[in-house]
Amino acid sequence: MDSAKAKTKTKAAAKGAPKGGGGGAAKPKASGGGKKNQDIFAKFEKIKLKDMVVFSRQFSAMIGSGVAMLRTLTIIAEQCENEKLRVVLTDVRNQVEAGSNLSDAMGKHPETFDRLYVSMVKAGETGGILDAVMKRVAEFMEARQKLTDKVKSAMAYPIVALIVAVIVFWAMLTFILPVFQGIFEGMGGDLPEFTMMLINLSKFMRSPWMVLFAAVAAGGWWMFKQWVATPAGRFTYDGMCLRLPVFGDVIKKVAVARFTRTFGTLIHSGVPMLTSLDVVKETAGNAVLSRGVEEIHKEVRQGGTLSKPMSKNPLFPPMVVQMVAVGEETGKLDEMLDKVADFYDDEVENSVEALTSVLEPILVIFVGGIVGSVVVGMYLPIFTIINQLR
Repeated sequence: MDSAKAKTKTKAAAKGAPKGGGGGAAKPKASGGGKKNQDIFAKFEKIKLKDMVVFSRQFSAMIGSGVAMLRTLTIIAEQCENEKLRVVLTDVRNQVEAGSNLSDAMGKHPETFDRLYVSMVKAGETGGILDAVMKRVAEFMEARQKLTDKVKSAMAYPIVALIVAVIVFWAMLTFILPVFQGIFEGMGGDLPEFTMMLINLSKFMRSPWMVLFAAVAAGGWWMFKQWVATPAGRFTYDGMCLRLPVFGDVIKKVAVARFTRTFGTLIHSGVPMLTSLDVVKETAGNAVLSRGVEEIHKEVRQGGTLSKPMSKNPLFPPMVVQMVAVGEETGKLDEMLDKVADFYDDEVENSVEALTSVLEPILVIFVGGIVGSVVVGMYLPIFTIINQLR
């Protein structure tokens, strides 16, 4: 072990890796106070998927060009703009220098490198194709980020419209309607029932009961989050989401796309079948899909095929099952899974666009109805008083 470590250090030094007080690419040691401040900032900073993609591509390019691993990690850590990722990469580099494998060093930071990432790096180390695997990791994360961005961008408009509608409704009832109430009372006469309902609602929203209502709502939301955090609650909630009238189909397509993309990437990277299924089960993002993958894992472990248990699960469409069966027969399972993932990525994009086009007019009518109801409630007494004066 000592001789192996000595060779590693000698090779790194020959490539220009910094040692101790050496110059060159070495980053000067920060003072105690500076390092402490960096660690404090790193705790509050978030590592984005974009940062991981950049790291993976840089690592793949430098390793593929023959740069030593220690020097690669040092250079990437030095130029990393994300302080938290820089701290993690520095620790990974130190562990590798001490004799640990790259996958083992990354595995000690699960908040940064999940099991999927570590499994692929380990397969790359075992097969001697670490640069190719890291490049595929970056492509996989970019594809996943692209799919997530499509869904988020499509749902941003409906969410913003609902929030604006609620804020406008609250502001009109809280600040505008009370002013009109004083004018109405000064004019005398009976107010219409619809206007009285809005005035009573406005009084409730400005009373201490509203604080109690908000507290109860917050407590209910907290209890719901705790319930969803349990395995049974998560399974029930995800099952309900899949059965939603319109959104359920989109959620199902996203789950299938993520499953095939992740599984295909792991298989192509050389990760064993059973290990790949274990990783996919943990990173599926849907408890119903995770349970289905668990059934597939049991079948494969007993010597069965992938397509047979998949055909029994309604979550997997017949086309996906047939493509997987063909991939098993031809020995090109990873290629078939990638094709399915590309197809469902496009399906998700088309479904989300169609859903957005339907939601837009509905939301316009909804927002107009909320604002219009308050306006009508304020002007009804005026018409009533005019009729009385006549």
